[in-house]
Amino acid sequence: LLLILIASISRATNPPLTFTGTEIEEQVFIADTHCMNVSAGPTQKMNLFQSVTSALDNTLAGDPTAVIFGEDVAFGGVFRCTVGLRDKYGKDRVFNTPLCEQGIVGFGIGAAAAGATAIAEIQFADYIYPAFDQIVNEAAKYRYRSGNMFDCGKLTIRAPWGCVGHGSIYHSQCPEAFFTHCPGIKIVVPRGPVQAKGLLLSCIADQNPCIFFEPKILYRAAVEQVPTEAYQIPLSQAEVLQEGSDLTLVAWGTQVHVLKEVAAMAQEKLGVSCELIDLRTILPWDTETVCKSVVKTGRLLISHEAPVTGGFAAEISSTVQEECFLNLEAPISRVCGYDTPFPHIFEPFYIPDKWKCFEAVKRMINY
Repeated sequence: LLLILIASISRATNPPLTFTGTEIEEQVFIADTHCMNVSAGPTQKMNLFQSVTSALDNTLAGDPTAVIFGEDVAFGGVFRCTVGLRDKYGKDRVFNTPLCEQGIVGFGIGAAAAGATAIAEIQFADYIYPAFDQIVNEAAKYRYRSGNMFDCGKLTIRAPWGCVGHGSIYHSQCPEAFFTHCPGIKIVVPRGPVQAKGLLLSCIADQNPCIFFEPKILYRAAVEQVPTEAYQIPLSQAEVLQEGSDLTLVAWGTQVHVLKEVAAMAQEKLGVSCELIDLRTILPWDTETVCKSVVKTGRLLISHEAPVTGGFAAEISSTVQEECFLNLEAPISRVCGYDTPFPHIFEPFYIPDKWKCFEAVKRMINY
């Protein structure tokens, strides 16, 4: 009780703000044009949080066992992703929980094991750590340890993720790499509204527990025409957003848009043709698409906001080095966050912006 009281005071004195996505000038959302071929009927203009709401709405409407729970989700959540759903589907299906992430995930495991489609919200990805044991030792291993007699594959955990301009240490982290060392769960990060809805619905339908990280700086900044009906985008399939011949760029979430700018700069200023890949699913990741690209280009740059040491870029780099060693024309480059706590006023210096990535491109081309 004392810990809960302290945490409540901490969050009350540092309340989450409404982020507009304009605080970091260098991170620009570039809407997809080729992803609109998702065939799911009529579309509506939505930002990313509205596309998440739409996916949850579709799920509650089509699955009577589906429940959504977490801190403040009943009134819509701090980012409004569940707004209106309690009024539409009732307080027994969309409800608040105590301020206890371990309890939220533990409840979700039990609900999923009992047959419900359980959708848990962790208010910020930074606060997922108290639930680490439940996710890694329980959810991920539930099917394995029972010999497939029981499972909690109908559990999906959502969490706002990534830098936002002024989030500092407790509202900016990208913890995906902590969970990639754990077989039994899937990890997904979308880059925009169309992707967010389709990938979230795939996570909810998947028969394995999934963690769905949502780039919060894009909640309002990212706007696309999104199908109003349910549709799915396959998990564990990376997407080649731009074909190229000289260098492969790999990212996920917000960083995809940074590398889109880098690819344009490289073409304009250096005459370098970049192939851009959105990994989308971090675990299990699409090694085939990435390695096929590197065989063609001979160079690989991976970028993510999380600290460089032990970040998932290291796993990608290791795999590509093993599979494509004789094709490499330059050392693999990782442009990531620094090995420090996420700073507040120094965030612009911390993030792997387009200028850092562009400098890495130049080094690789001149190697």
